[in-house]
Amino acid sequence: MSGKQIKRVSLGVAVLTGALALTAASTAEAATTRCGTGDLAVSLGEPKQLEEATGQYDVPLTFKNISSKTCGLHGVPGVDLAGPDDPNGPVYHLPRVDNGVRVNEVPPGSTATATVTVLSSTEGSVGSGGSTSWTPSKLVTIPPGETEALSVDWPSGLPVLRQDAATRPGSWVNGILADPTAS
Repeated sequence: MSGKQIKRVSLGVAVLTGALALTAASTAEAATTRCGTGDLAVSLGEPKQLEEATGQYDVPLTFKNISSKTCGLHGVPGVDLAGPDDPNGPVYHLPRVDNGVRVNEVPPGSTATATVTVLSSTEGSVGSGGSTSWTPSKLVTIPPGETEALSVDWPSGLPVLRQDAATRPGSWVNGILADPTAS
């Protein structure tokens, strides 16, 4: 075999090996079924004020697998904050930031968390449509890939500045990450 033929064979083997690796990864991802709404319970953690952004808080949104099987939970959940009437309406749809893990297996009894970042209203602040001092009563979430919602009470002492019309609002939901306590 000439040097040119050896290079072609080597290149062909490398391409085939890469294709097989991608196929194996896709098969592994597909092997675990996605967590359904009925497989999950949801809770909110304690709001934590961000040091680098005055008036902004991170609130952990934790999904617990209550089923008897391991399921996949990844992507960005839909999140609406629901509360009293407001010039923008009683529901604030939060934008999604897809910065979570691509593959995440959640065994029975384990959790995965998405962080909800909110800009709190402060005295004198005015949001979209003249909104002032709006405190949601519930967080309603739809797990990624699902259509049915789960809800949980919103922390009563955490008002949210409504920025429904903003191009870069100070409130959003982040992608799901694996349970930080898992090893």
